[in-house]
Amino acid sequence: MKEDFLHYIWQHQYFDKTALVTTAGEGLQVLRTGFYNTDAGPDFQEALLKVGEVEWSGSVEVHLNASDWHRHQHQRDLKYDQVVLHVVWEADVPVLYSDGTPVPVLSLQGRVDLSLVNTYQKLQQAMNAIPCAAFWPSVPAITKTLMLERALVERLEAKGEEVLHSFRSYSNDWEQTAYHTLLRGFGFKTNQQGFEQLAKALPLSVVRRHQHNPLQLEALLYGQAGFLEEPEDTYGALLQKEHGFLQHKYTLQPMPRHRWKFLRMRPANFPTVRLAQLAAMLYRQQAFFSKLLEADTVEQYEALFRVPVSEYWQQHYHFGRPAKARQKSIGKGSVQNLVVNVAVPLLAAYRLYTDERVYIEKAVSLLEQLREGSNKITRFYQELGWQARSAADNQAALGLYKKYCAPVNCMRCAIGHKIMKQNSSAT
Repeated sequence: MKEDFLHYIWQHQYFDKTALVTTAGEGLQVLRTGFYNTDAGPDFQEALLKVGEVEWSGSVEVHLNASDWHRHQHQRDLKYDQVVLHVVWEADVPVLYSDGTPVPVLSLQGRVDLSLVNTYQKLQQAMNAIPCAAFWPSVPAITKTLMLERALVERLEAKGEEVLHSFRSYSNDWEQTAYHTLLRGFGFKTNQQGFEQLAKALPLSVVRRHQHNPLQLEALLYGQAGFLEEPEDTYGALLQKEHGFLQHKYTLQPMPRHRWKFLRMRPANFPTVRLAQLAAMLYRQQAFFSKLLEADTVEQYEALFRVPVSEYWQQHYHFGRPAKARQKSIGKGSVQNLVVNVAVPLLAAYRLYTDERVYIEKAVSLLEQLREGSNKITRFYQELGWQARSAADNQAALGLYKKYCAPVNCMRCAIGHKIMKQNSSAT
């Protein structure tokens, strides 16, 4: 058993309240359970209880064992002096406030219906990737739909918070934040770390000064990425010369070439090609963040990323190795990936920053209009009969799995809550 089960029991009051008393024998009446606290401090705040003949307003702390109070050093933390009730499974020892007076304790052992305990244990001990797989068919479709919608919003908010963290570290510069997010997205999965390092090695302040010049952009990107140390043809030598001048001018430190991964990749996904695509995009989409906010349709967002590469890279995958001429603008799947992992998080972050719902609505609308292939995680749910119809569905499933299913956080999930109610006689 984990504390989340007792949080669930207390929050929903799923225990026998007949002749309810504290461990000290005082009568206890719950007038208000309090609000679950996800930050530091007691678990439930603004609770209202009647202990004996006195009404108390304050916090409720929940532990498996009463001794956890002392193990967590709550008796030394003044925040816990506002606790009016300590809810535990087993009251193994008395607990004290910081001044040495006893804390009222309620033991739930023997007051919780065994059917609730058994259902909880089945979820916790399930061997499936989705803990509630055995119960999934019995859960109403509306419950699953609403929970997936909630998981999608939570995932977008979490992504938005990550971007906001970058925004603050970049002195509240949205274009710089968008640049960092863009480069991170261009790494996709295999070369994400390489592109993140490149974003640090090549500041946007330098890019801005040369964004009007495609040759200088390529020189900066390939030079800072470590690909120009030993030129393999005349074009590479030209870029090296240009980079050498700019490197000296801005005191730039290139990253090592070995950071880039080529193994088991199709040539169209090589980092050398991605850098060419990035250079073309930075040239054509100056003031990228402003354009991202102005776009309205899926087509407009996709157009931000779909740009043709320079003539040299239409005929190469590597420096010095000519290949059959081919237009190497970003493919449809990659463009959609960038919309999902660059445009959508930036919109979510801007919604949190401005508190204007239009930006999160725009982000959700984008995801609903994009068709995204299945992945390992979405297939877990597909095996249970659920089908993803859009990128929004995929992102919802990812959010549900990572926040609730993988950590077996069933007591905070509406689906888990419904299963507990359906399979327990006490509720």
